Amino acid sequence: MISSIQIANFASYGSEPQVLDKLAQFNFFYGANGTGKTTISRIVADRTKFPTCNLVWEGGTELQTLVYNRDFVERNFSQPKELKGIFTLGEKSIETQSKIAAAKAKVDELTAKIEQLTGTLEGLDGKGGKRAELADLMEDLKNRCWKEKQNHDASFSRAFEGYRKSAEKFRDKVLAEKAQNSAILRQLSDLERKAETIFGPAPAQEAAIKPLTTADLLDLESHPILNKLVVGKADVDIAAMIQKLGNSDWVKQGRAYYAANDKKCPFCQQITPDSLEKSLNEYFDETFEKDSKAIETLETDYTKYAEGIQNHLDSILSAPPKFLEVDKLEAQTKLLKSKIAQNLQRIAGKRKEPSQRVELEALGDAFAFSDKLIEEANSSISEHNKMVSNLSKEQSTLTAEVWKYLVSDQLKSYLSDFEKKQADLNKAIASLSGQIKSAQDEKGRKELEIRELEKTTTSIEPTINEINDVLSSFGFVGFSLAKAQDGKSYKLVRPGGANAKETLSEGEESFVTFLYFYNLLRGSQSESGTATNRVVLFDDPVSSLDSAILFVVSGLIRGLCDDVRTGKGNIKQIFVLTHNVYFHKQVTFNAKRGDEALREETFWIVRKQGLTSKVEKHNSNPVKTNYEMLWAEVRSPNPSKHTIQNIMRRILEHYFTILGRTNTDDICKQFTGNEYLMCRSLFSWVNAGSHSVQEDAEISIDDSAVQGYLQVFRGIFEKSGHLPHYEMMMRGAGVEMPVDGLAS
Repeated sequence: MISSIQIANFASYGSEPQVLDKLAQFNFFYGANGTGKTTISRIVADRTKFPTCNLVWEGGTELQTLVYNRDFVERNFSQPKELKGIFTLGEKSIETQSKIAAAKAKVDELTAKIEQLTGTLEGLDGKGGKRAELADLMEDLKNRCWKEKQNHDASFSRAFEGYRKSAEKFRDKVLAEKAQNSAILRQLSDLERKAETIFGPAPAQEAAIKPLTTADLLDLESHPILNKLVVGKADVDIAAMIQKLGNSDWVKQGRAYYAANDKKCPFCQQITPDSLEKSLNEYFDETFEKDSKAIETLETDYTKYAEGIQNHLDSILSAPPKFLEVDKLEAQTKLLKSKIAQNLQRIAGKRKEPSQRVELEALGDAFAFSDKLIEEANSSISEHNKMVSNLSKEQSTLTAEVWKYLVSDQLKSYLSDFEKKQADLNKAIASLSGQIKSAQDEKGRKELEIRELEKTTTSIEPTINEINDVLSSFGFVGFSLAKAQDGKSYKLVRPGGANAKETLSEGEESFVTFLYFYNLLRGSQSESGTATNRVVLFDDPVSSLDSAILFVVSGLIRGLCDDVRTGKGNIKQIFVLTHNVYFHKQVTFNAKRGDEALREETFWIVRKQGLTSKVEKHNSNPVKTNYEMLWAEVRSPNPSKHTIQNIMRRILEHYFTILGRTNTDDICKQFTGNEYLMCRSLFSWVNAGSHSVQEDAEISIDDSAVQGYLQVFRGIFEKSGHLPHYEMMMRGAGVEMPVDGLAS
């Protein structure tokens, strides 16, 4: 069966889709001529001609559609040619008919199986089942992957190029990378650091850092002079005293004052003997002077080498290279400068007091750490420069590493769970698809078997007899159906044999057209196909028919509905579209129906709002009586400005004529101003008489005037004492009245 129809952007239907959903076995549509009913029938007849519309089959099983509308009449009766024959099963071959029935039962069984499997695979509406589960799984993965993209987009936008504007493409890229990415899995911090350079502005080569030259300075730390006691000659006469007092450094310093004081003692100012100068000179002999000179040289060299190293470090820190750990080198430089200053103080002390042993602060560890920082920076610089030399390759490598990080770190557990669920769903889908294909193949073989059997037992003659019997029984004796010369088509003939097709009256043509279609429902226009399951639609089948024939047509359609209910025949679903209230009431009659529609049926109203068709679903049969239908139009939230005056006029005429003896002038006198004129216009139409020229006239008013007429309409009932009737018919949908009564 058809489960839903969607109509948009075709004929009188606008861009807002009109959705006819949850369709049942029997679907009844009521609407005036020109509201859009025939458009519905054409979509059911051949949806492929209407790309903006859609038709959904329950369980995905598409049935043959047979549609009675003016296109069918044009196609079969309006051309100057013979009618196609309708082949139906004959009654002579009971054995063949039994075989067809058995094969048909098997086809129905397979169809039910296919629908059940398809429901599991795709859902009854084509939007569920395992495929929907897989689609939901893919949607969840898409959202999860997109979230990761957003988390890392700022750092890795270049790696995501080509996939940043589509969540679907990004998800598919993740799945592709999961299957084939063999890059190295790196830490996020490493990737972000590389991305700053590789994905940033075009990088330049970086200069390597010149290593520290520390060997000369480190050698001075172990200079022998530092640990040597530098004193005078031991065999000089004053040596014993100096050694006893341990004041060699004091005496050495005093020599300078002694020489500057004309050889007088710098302490007692007494003239000293010449032998003292000689003794002093002999005590501080050439060896002493040589050692003292060595101390001075050590101090000079240490200062020179230390300053060189410190200046080099200051130069590095003043413009630190990109990859250097500056904070660590600054701390190490500060430590080195402190130790160097201490060592220079100790060397200065040694120069001042040569007889003292001095041990310098070791700088080796500090230099080693600084050298390590410089080596690491130079290693990164070398890697950077290599990357700059081969940037394109480096970008490709980093891009692969970024995707590797996503799929093997951030999304690892999620992808693992996804792949398991996906595999299970794909397995289920493959199994269901295989079963459906197998059932479809078997169904195709059975349908072929039915077609071959039908060819041996079908005939067009039963239809001739059936139609002629009905025509005769209802007084259509001026023409009949006969077999054409080719034996496979019909012709309409007069009693004398003359061709009657071109001379039929409108009523005769309408009735025979319907009978032809009605018999086609039980047969086929070819030698096979009589057992095919079908959906049938009737679009205004009672045009130009008198009430007696209208009753017959409605009875035949109700008989088809009974067959559908009991499973007799091949019709599985029926649509009836009409503008005739009497026919609608006849064809929809069901004694079992209460206030609400039965589960087997749906009711719809097709109407136009302005120039646009709208389809409204109703929970019960919306067509009651002509009078009830007029009130339904007034109740509509968007009454037509083209017809609302005439509708209200017909209600007033009907109601006040029934009540009788109502003085309409007295009612009108209770209104003032513009409302009085509106009231007079409504009642003047009533008073013009039902057979006047104004009977079917329509006066178009603007939207603002519609509300005014509706208020006056309500006021007529209120002022005449019949407001309860108005409220009953409006069922709470009436217009709101101003607080102080009708507006003037």
